[in-house]
Amino acid sequence: MAKPIMAKATAVWLVDNTTLSFVQIAAFCGLHELEVQGIADGDVAVGVKGFDPIANNQLTQDEITKAEADPMSRLALKFNPAASGEEKRRGPRYTPLSKRQDRPNSILWLVKFHPELADAQITKLVGTTKPTIQAIRERTHWNINNMQPIDPVALGLCKQSELDAAVQKAAAKRAAEGNAMSDDERRKLLSTEQSLGMDAEPRIPTAISGLEAFTLGNNSDDEKEAPLPDADSFFNLPDSDDDKD
Repeated sequence: MAKPIMAKATAVWLVDNTTLSFVQIAAFCGLHELEVQGIADGDVAVGVKGFDPIANNQLTQDEITKAEADPMSRLALKFNPAASGEEKRRGPRYTPLSKRQDRPNSILWLVKFHPELADAQITKLVGTTKPTIQAIRERTHWNINNMQPIDPVALGLCKQSELDAAVQKAAAKRAAEGNAMSDDERRKLLSTEQSLGMDAEPRIPTAISGLEAFTLGNNSDDEKEAPLPDADSFFNLPDSDDDKD
């Protein structure tokens, strides 16, 4: 059910100027019955000026009179033809002025490390426009040479949970389309919690692995190990000239 604008101020006016019950006012304004009772007692909405729903074309006097005569009746918001078809516009996310200069860097980070994200997802995450994203993807942005990729979460442009949700959605869409992904891409599409929970892959440094191959290659069966010197030979030292005298 549609609610009136300035619902609490409308409730204040109805409490002060009508004999409607708390239940009727609460149902019309989208408030709780106890909250309307608090308005009547002066404990809620202190200092709020009443908003006349009749003068503002939200109710008719006949509707109020009818509801006052029947406690079971409910007020109906007046139909406004001018508001028909009007919907809340959903534009890009608002970005504070102090952080707008960092927004291209965050777009570059998303394009570089999450190329699977659609332009619409990046627009929703950091609050930008598709032409800007396209320019950064094609490296035709006017400031591309001075830009550095920075995580938008670190910049405070979006939450980690929002980024993870967008990445998971991109992964599901890509899987549904049947596109193959490499191991690195699969790891990149995991959420932060899943990535941190994975076991680290054992890797042998290249220097050690090469040394191991070199050692194994030189120890052939044809070669014989040199005999170890006898321990007693270290103590059977030749006599010095003083001992001979």
